[in-house]
Amino acid sequence: MRNLLSRFLADKSGATAIEYGLIAAGIAVVIIGTVNTLGGSLDSKFLAVNNNLGG
Repeated sequence: MRNLLSRFLADKSGATAIEYGLIAAGIAVVIIGTVNTLGGSLDSKFLAVNNNLGG
């Protein structure tokens, strides 16, 4: 049991997986924020084009 506990405490692969998960989550937040910002801007531009075309 002591050997199992010492191997578990020495194992760093779980920490690496968590770090990669946090990096991926940070990138996803940036992408979502960018899409939301550009989405509102594009929506207003398409609405202006539609209004100018007589739609």
